[in-house]
Amino acid sequence: MKVIGFNGSARKDGNTAILIRTVFEELEKEQIDTELIQLAGKPLRGCMACGKCHEKQDRKCSITTDDMNAYIEKMTGADGIILGSPTYFSSVTAEMKALMDRAGYVCRANGNLLKRKAGAAVVTMRRGGAIAAFDTLNHWFTISEMIVPGSSYWNFGLGRGIGEVEHDEEGMNTMHTLGKNMAWLLKRIRE
Repeated sequence: MKVIGFNGSARKDGNTAILIRTVFEELEKEQIDTELIQLAGKPLRGCMACGKCHEKQDRKCSITTDDMNAYIEKMTGADGIILGSPTYFSSVTAEMKALMDRAGYVCRANGNLLKRKAGAAVVTMRRGGAIAAFDTLNHWFTISEMIVPGSSYWNFGLGRGIGEVEHDEEGMNTMHTLGKNMAWLLKRIRE
């Protein structure tokens, strides 16, 4: 089994990556392979509403100037997906939104390719606004017909400077619980 994580932060290896890796620790204890893709420095444009994904149904986005088609392939090849984003004005980053929109359209246009995979949201915040970002990520999972594991609290971590999230004890514990629950869910889906 494999879980692919996408870090939508503009900061590579920042707080969002720390939280995702904390979830990964629990998955790896259960022999679930993990891979983290960091979107920092990798420009992703939004959907052009060209409709080519519906027309061609070839599991690909018609925009080929970025790595989106490789990301879609990784998503469809995984058993679970983690989407992580810092909170930008009460929502996800533009890169994360582009990933969600384009991958979502391609997967839905090709028979709901993410159906019944496990999906989990991870959000960092400086102070507030994270519930809207968390909702945005979870709405994407549910419209993709994915199964969302719960945790002991909403999957937030508090911190601004790189590494500050590690001092948020409740946030870190939430990520450990999320990892354990996601591993349990993945195993049940496989049965």
